[in-house]
Amino acid sequence: MYAIVDIETTGGHASANGITEVAIVLHNGRETEGKYHTLINPGIPIPRYITALTGISNEMVYGAPTFAAVATQLFNLLQGRVFVAHNVNFDFSFLRHHFAASGLDFNAKKLCTVRMARKVLPGYPSYSLGKICGHLGIEIIGRHRAMGDAEATVCLFEKVLAADKDGAVVKMLGGRTGETYLPPNLSAAQIENLPATPGVYYFYDRKGKIVYVGKATNLRQRVRSHFSNNDAGRRKQDFLKNIFSVSHNACTSELSALIFESIEIRRLWPLYNRSQKRYHHEYGLYTYEDQNGYLRLFIERKKKNLTAVYTFNLLHEGQIILKKMVEEHRLDETMCFIDRSRSANVSEKAEQYNARVKTAIATLEKQLPTFLVTDCDHEKPNYILMEKGRFTGMGSIPQNVKMSDISAVKEHITSYPDNDYIRGLVYQFAEKFPERKIEIFS
Repeated sequence: MYAIVDIETTGGHASANGITEVAIVLHNGRETEGKYHTLINPGIPIPRYITALTGISNEMVYGAPTFAAVATQLFNLLQGRVFVAHNVNFDFSFLRHHFAASGLDFNAKKLCTVRMARKVLPGYPSYSLGKICGHLGIEIIGRHRAMGDAEATVCLFEKVLAADKDGAVVKMLGGRTGETYLPPNLSAAQIENLPATPGVYYFYDRKGKIVYVGKATNLRQRVRSHFSNNDAGRRKQDFLKNIFSVSHNACTSELSALIFESIEIRRLWPLYNRSQKRYHHEYGLYTYEDQNGYLRLFIERKKKNLTAVYTFNLLHEGQIILKKMVEEHRLDETMCFIDRSRSANVSEKAEQYNARVKTAIATLEKQLPTFLVTDCDHEKPNYILMEKGRFTGMGSIPQNVKMSDISAVKEHITSYPDNDYIRGLVYQFAEKFPERKIEIFS
């Protein structure tokens, strides 16, 4: 027994939007047994673009019942039936969320006619409801209205059932595949082919653009977990709508996966990655030679085209470091822009003053450690190089390379940009596993 469902809403995710229309067609697998339809007052304004798409206006729903008023009736109609919809997780997430708000715990087996059609009727360029119905000669009377789309979905459902000679629908209902929860355009085979090892994975949109990068200790399990719940939030619904494929890069450990994830997020800036975009150095300590030949030290916001002596997130942190250098190496405060009340005027020659500046920089760099970290006990482990306190890169180093020779080590290290997030990961790992740290004193 099936319930073919279509809803219209005020927006793309249930947690912040309402339902404006519900249509349910009761079906026994052979024919329609009954129909239900109602407009719903969502309790919030309907955006103009939604009205332009569906034709449903605020005036139309003004006198309509709220969802809470019809929740029990809808719940009873759906109980004991397989929930069927085109892109089922969208409709299901909305109804489940609003049932919960009405005090009803709704759950049901689901079937997605997008995935069913892809499996049983392969080869069509698009499986959107309008396109696949056009290909199959199914007329949609009332596109983007709940009953019009629901009745078209019924016709598509019947065609799929009639063409399903290999029992694909039965397998979906039997729970022997995880396809029910997947985005309708993402192949289940791609996920099954992911290894159960650490690594970084990439989600792609319709145009093949990477929209999300994640890390995993078990790639297959982690990717599955994105779609294994009924989250009503925006990101889950965006994933369901926009993810078309997935790829991966295997790593030797969780540490390497974390580092590589951060590198890739900063390289690609994917649409749906947000958390690490705030991890970046705000300030840098820089040096330059002025027109009189004197080396000057100054603190400035991080500049892409200049190499900093050192970087830090808080201006106060940089000022403490610079003042300490001035005091310990007798540098002039005006030459370091600490004292801006008077013009720089150094009595000694540039060569003498510059020698102290270089000594100050060298002392600071000596205080910053250079070391390798090996991330695992594999036959070919990954090595992470920290040079003078900064993340330099990582790679596989042959056994015949002398680890204390930094020049030899760097020949086998792929260089990557440093950032404080990675720096923190490596320092924490080295502190937790000191036996995996290899000091370099060259």
